[in-house]
Amino acid sequence: MKVINFAEQNSVINQYMAELRDKSYQKNRLLFRNNIVRIGEMMAYELSKTLTYKPKTVTTPLGQLDIPQIKDDLLLATVLRAGLPFHEGFLKVFDHAENGFISAYRMYTNREHTEVGIHTEYLAAPSAKGKTLVIVDPMLATGGSMAAAYEALIKTGKPSKVHIACVIGTPEGVEMLRQTVSDDTTLWCAAIDPGMNAQKYIVPGFGDCGDLCYGEKL
Repeated sequence: MKVINFAEQNSVINQYMAELRDKSYQKNRLLFRNNIVRIGEMMAYELSKTLTYKPKTVTTPLGQLDIPQIKDDLLLATVLRAGLPFHEGFLKVFDHAENGFISAYRMYTNREHTEVGIHTEYLAAPSAKGKTLVIVDPMLATGGSMAAAYEALIKTGKPSKVHIACVIGTPEGVEMLRQTVSDDTTLWCAAIDPGMNAQKYIVPGFGDCGDLCYGEKL
């Protein structure tokens, strides 16, 4: 699996990440969501450079010319609910993509909230067969939710290529995916943080992305 970590490069994504991590900035959900969307747009643009293209003849008022167009059939999928603004950013770039949605969420399996299981109960997606599958989810902590989403989607059909995108990952999450996805998968991360705390939250991270985007859940 190829891993691309944008924190190792100089780009405006680092500015957006600094704002997302700031406790004062997080008080405004609109600003927080907007930065998740913007990182999705930036990442989608970079990912677009790796796709295959074919020329298409375009007729202008004064003539014709051939312009390369994306050849891949794209399936853009996300994990509810935290993935929605990230998905929106990708969809603004890949506006002709088909879309898929998966409910996959963590469930603590002990009283101390130090052991985590993943539960999936909803999938709405077309077949991934022969398509370029792009799975987006802001948080890659243990990697369990992303692995569950990947396994659910490939049951609909074998994709020709897989890209996985997250805002923040951990070495443990990356390793989980290495053991789960195909070798030719590409993982795109805005940052990879050192690890997790006892409750399996990314440290230093920025907290619960779904709560910061939409408010606390019961």
